[in-house]
Amino acid sequence: MADKAFGLNDIVQMKKPHPCGENRWKIIRMGMDIRIKCMGCNHSVMIPRKEFAKKMKKVLERSEEV
Repeated sequence: MADKAFGLNDIVQMKKPHPCGENRWKIIRMGMDIRIKCMGCNHSVMIPRKEFAKKMKKVLERSEEV
């Protein structure tokens, strides 16, 4: 199974693409809920962390922040 660790500003791929056709999302807020922004149309969605972990497929790009 792929590495499911994710962090702020990472680019992730979700199991289902956004209606605009893009499947790359940027994590812009982390807490109890996670806010992700579509890289295609810039629409942002907030989903519970548990649901996000279930729907995320893989991390495409890691942010360079430490």
